Amino acid sequence: MSDRRKVLDLFDEQEAFWKQRAADGIERYRKGDGKIRVVDKNGKPISHAKIKVKQKTHEFRFGANIFMLGELETEEKNKQYKKYFAETFNMATLPFYWRDLEPEKGKPRYDKDSVKVYRRPAPDLCIEFCEQNGIEPREHALAYDHWFPYWLKDSSVDEVKKELERRYAEISERYADKIHTIEVTNEMEWASGITSFYDEPDFVEWCFKMAEKYFPNNQLGINEHQGLTWKDKCRFTDKYYAYIEANMLKGARIDAIGMQFHLFNKREQEYEKTRQMLDPKNLYKHMDLYSNFGKPLQITEITVPAYSADAEDEAIQAEILEKLYSIWFSHPNVEQIIYWNLVDGYANGAKPGDMTVGENYYYGGLIRFDMTPKPAFLKLKELLEERWHTEAELVTDENGNAEFRGFYGDYTADVAVNGKELATKISLSKASENIIDIVL
Repeated sequence: MSDRRKVLDLFDEQEAFWKQRAADGIERYRKGDGKIRVVDKNGKPISHAKIKVKQKTHEFRFGANIFMLGELETEEKNKQYKKYFAETFNMATLPFYWRDLEPEKGKPRYDKDSVKVYRRPAPDLCIEFCEQNGIEPREHALAYDHWFPYWLKDSSVDEVKKELERRYAEISERYADKIHTIEVTNEMEWASGITSFYDEPDFVEWCFKMAEKYFPNNQLGINEHQGLTWKDKCRFTDKYYAYIEANMLKGARIDAIGMQFHLFNKREQEYEKTRQMLDPKNLYKHMDLYSNFGKPLQITEITVPAYSADAEDEAIQAEILEKLYSIWFSHPNVEQIIYWNLVDGYANGAKPGDMTVGENYYYGGLIRFDMTPKPAFLKLKELLEERWHTEAELVTDENGNAEFRGFYGDYTADVAVNGKELATKISLSKASENIIDIVL
């Protein structure tokens, strides 16, 4: 075993525990039983009908940020980026960073032909791509101190609130019916002091109550960094848990809890710095803890670096992701898993291919800088399209019924009997009884 592979030692030591819990959880929470009834136009059951069902999409959300949409340096790279994204993911995180979305007061960059800002494609452009490819967009983020607009930084708290409300109203009017998940606050534990608004004792409460006003029918999410979500003591007194609880008690409508997972560590510190985040028991304990709120959990931002283009480093990246995704996918409260940067070499605002951002950023993607897929990308596709995928061949009984068990999602169903054929779409949903009538 190489020195670097020992980063996986806790997965090896706890293999029996986490594999069993993952297998049980995936079978119990990600799959359901479907009953298909095939009848003729008069409602008479059709027996001996042959049915082939094939899963096309997952109900569970797997995604990545879409910050490089149309941002790569050649048209060929842009085409490849779109292809990889569309064929793999059903969710995309869209950049709504205030400073970049509205670099000048009153001149937001919503339109797809807006002035370009690197790694910040215009929302309309992203929405168009998502709608064309059956991808659910996710907003990131309404209030985020690190991207606070420069033109507002010396303003009073009242003026900041006024401008924030205007921002909420504009985004709501334009996107509330297109984007379900609205990330209200992000990384507020790291507030830098650029505005005194984020020193106010009620700023989180205010942000959520304002979001509820303008996004009454949307899912309102909170989001925090990995130091709070996975590396605290896993107690009810943990900082993130406590400030969620406090704001909910004050009436903030927090509908979903975001948990980032960036392994932003130097290579020589990888083992030391990842003991909690690559510990299966610790991961389950934290998800169990935050499940006490009765809200869905969202793994919102994931970076697992390969550290180099060496075959062993890329293989370890893939193995880590396979284990992490299996654990997250198995937990009943998790509903989204979002990888961060899809392609190597563009993270953190660096120029294309610039290594000065550090190897943990540079090699943190699933696709290499030359746009060839890494083992991590291929492993993710294997999970989504093979291991967590259902196809079945059924025959109806004398009452026209056939049953199958499959992963929740959308399917095609091809029905054939006595020379008649029908191709249709069906769905298995966690929220449904999954009794499906097909009229032949």
